[in-house]
Amino acid sequence: MRLNGRPGRFAMLLSMLVICGLLVLLGIAGILAPVESAVATPLYGVNGALNRLSITINRTIDELNNFGRLRERIAELEEQLARRQIELLQLREAASDYDRLANLLSYTSALDEQDFLTADVISIDQTGIARSVTINRGTRDGVSVGMPVTTDLGLVGRIIRVSANASQVQLIIDENSSVSSRLQTTRAEGSIIGQASGALRMTFIVLDEEILQGDLVITSGLGGNFPPDIVVGQVTSVRQFEFELFQEAEVRSLIDFDTLEQVLVVSSFQPIDLSVFDSQEGS
Repeated sequence: MRLNGRPGRFAMLLSMLVICGLLVLLGIAGILAPVESAVATPLYGVNGALNRLSITINRTIDELNNFGRLRERIAELEEQLARRQIELLQLREAASDYDRLANLLSYTSALDEQDFLTADVISIDQTGIARSVTINRGTRDGVSVGMPVTTDLGLVGRIIRVSANASQVQLIIDENSSVSSRLQTTRAEGSIIGQASGALRMTFIVLDEEILQGDLVITSGLGGNFPPDIVVGQVTSVRQFEFELFQEAEVRSLIDFDTLEQVLVVSSFQPIDLSVFDSQEGS
């Protein structure tokens, strides 16, 4: 069987060589050109599809790489934006502090006869019965009970309690607060009383006195508890009742007590104790 198989394989190999040689000769002669074109056409399509697939895959890989770099860049920009926002907030706060201090300085410069002590508000209490704020100045700074507290917008209140390094200020909107005042235009006198709503009311105004809406209310200095001519607020409306001996006016303070941050203590003013004269009259 082995002897019979060798000539067959040799003949097959020889036949294949002959066929290949003929195909080469026919190809050189151009006889197989139509066949080659017919066979190559689908191969060109497959090759083009493979090329397009390769380009798409490469482009996708590049886009994924770019997306990763883009995410890193976005994270860097977000971090820079957060830092800039913090810097902007700090600059705005510094500008706000500068404006407040400039206004306070302008206010104190116009009142050369008074001495002022700048203080920061460290707590606000307007939730209980008493309406007050606490400032970071006390006896060590020369603060004493009764000293008036103001801002460039007007009267805040007066010192009612003092410790070594802090003081409690009773606000003028407190129900137990009373400030002798007068209308700036007509000079009509009355008393500013704090209301439970946080508003102000000017009471005990004589009936025949004219009250102008929008008129400023200032301290009168009567009673000796506050220096005169400090702005208390502005008249918003007038209240008149039949058979009453006095008329009243609703007054709005120019100060936003909820956002109070810095105040001025009038350190040169000492309240006058008039009670000694009352005791002498009684004796």
